[in-house]
Amino acid sequence: MLLSQTVVWLDHHSAQVLQFDAEDVQTRKLKEHHHHTRQHRSSVRTEHEFFGEVCDALAGLGEILVTSSHTAQADFRHYVDKHRAALAPQIVGWEIVDHPSEGQLLALAREYFLKHALMASTP
Repeated sequence: MLLSQTVVWLDHHSAQVLQFDAEDVQTRKLKEHHHHTRQHRSSVRTEHEFFGEVCDALAGLGEILVTSSHTAQADFRHYVDKHRAALAPQIVGWEIVDHPSEGQLLALAREYFLKHALMASTP
């Protein structure tokens, strides 16, 4: 089933991806994998791998709204701009929110995309 709009909520350790249309919702949850090595004890490496997994999950999903805390959003946006520039045009909005429930996230996304569609149709 191809759903037309996507909202993702993320922090530095997990992400919740909701694809939806007027009737259906599909949810996917992603978690960061911790695997430190002696050579790379940096959390930046793990964060980049996680953000890469999120980008892989979002690739080809159409219009995307990204929601997160201010810090996580800034870090993810920087990652997308620097490492996954092909994904950037799919991202139509960035909203700062703090740990919404799935229902709150879906309501926020539906409202956002409705406003986005109205603004796009206004000359």
